[in-house]
Amino acid sequence: MSEFAEVLEALRRVRGINPFFALDVGRPDESWLPGTALLDGPALKTTIDAIANRYKADEPRVAASLFFLSYTARLLSPLTAANIPIDVRPENLWWRHDPANGLSVRIDQPRLGPPAAEALAPVVEAIQAVAPVARGLLWGNAMSNIAGALKMVVRARMLTEEEAEERGERLMSAPPFEQAGEFLSFPGELGFRRRSCCLYYRVAAGGKCGDCPLVK
Repeated sequence: MSEFAEVLEALRRVRGINPFFALDVGRPDESWLPGTALLDGPALKTTIDAIANRYKADEPRVAASLFFLSYTARLLSPLTAANIPIDVRPENLWWRHDPANGLSVRIDQPRLGPPAAEALAPVVEAIQAVAPVARGLLWGNAMSNIAGALKMVVRARMLTEEEAEERGERLMSAPPFEQAGEFLSFPGELGFRRRSCCLYYRVAAGGKCGDCPLVK
């Protein structure tokens, strides 16, 4: 099987788990921005400001966290389920943010690339350049999405709970996910508790997530 076909088949196989696992492919219309616009120019800050306005978040770091939480959910959910290194570097992405419908992301070419952490690192740096948000918090958001994706994969019976936990633990054995959290044992379910907080509780009408370390 060619690389092109391998990636398309992997994305097709997982897209039905739920909408977060549906990663589209191909050049979209002119309403989308290239992924490199996340790294240079005003688009990233404009988007973070729009998120702050939508959620009535007074602190820029909160809106920055919510942006990366949404961005990584749309990329890491299908990648985690597919379990192959699909190229999600900014130069192979398209994205747009709609104030009402939120963030959308798609890839340009169905090809393999570096590990997801390497692909995400430039976006982490770009976010930190426009908002005072901790690096560990951002990588904690990414790991939280990986853990959430593994939970959905178990529910879809594509992995056993033990296999999913092993995959997650392997990811957390090295930076940048090292010590991002811990997996918890529940009968028939994969649980996770992160060590950092995404700050969603600091927005108007916000609350604490199920894997939040602040939940007692």
